[in-house]
Amino acid sequence: MEFVETQEELRSIYRAPGDGAVRKELRQLDPHARHFLERSPFVLIGTQDRQGHADVSPKGDRAGFCVALDDRTVAIPDRPGNNRLDSFQNLIINPAVGLLFLIPGMNETLRINGEGRLTADRELCERLAVEGKPALAVLLVKIQAVYLHCAKAFLRSELWAPQTWPDRAELPTLGQILRDQLALAQSREELDASLAEGYRKSMW
Repeated sequence: MEFVETQEELRSIYRAPGDGAVRKELRQLDPHARHFLERSPFVLIGTQDRQGHADVSPKGDRAGFCVALDDRTVAIPDRPGNNRLDSFQNLIINPAVGLLFLIPGMNETLRINGEGRLTADRELCERLAVEGKPALAVLLVKIQAVYLHCAKAFLRSELWAPQTWPDRAELPTLGQILRDQLALAQSREELDASLAEGYRKSMW
């Protein structure tokens, strides 16, 4: 199998981007991007470590949990999780970050690229509290590029069409997966119950 090795080879496969696809990239938030942020309950955060190893981490909360502090800065609060801190450790080494914001039922996505820094500033963490619980930390992203991405990926995948979704009962639960992967002694039911209790107690 031959691989594409140069930008010239890559460009020979695809047409040049249209004028609109190039000009839609902004350097700061406009009213439409701000409106998207206010409605989005979910973002994917892409980072890389020093060796270029990539990581993508999901963050979700109530719609509008990511806040525009100004036209060039987005604040993303962090809540209790698995404490691996893969993305945050990457950002300390390499601040480059890519964000992809989603709104359920909407086929377009908001893309933001920039530089990320982590803060545990008490005032900001409290400002982004939920259920009276401050954020553990806040990722501040200084925007370098922002634009709305077209709908083709979502239209092709029919992501929001319930009739295309698999029956959840046909898929293994996380408890079953962990039991198999980690050779745990607990039953699937015990593990699923433990996970559900953990979610209940540490959502925020």
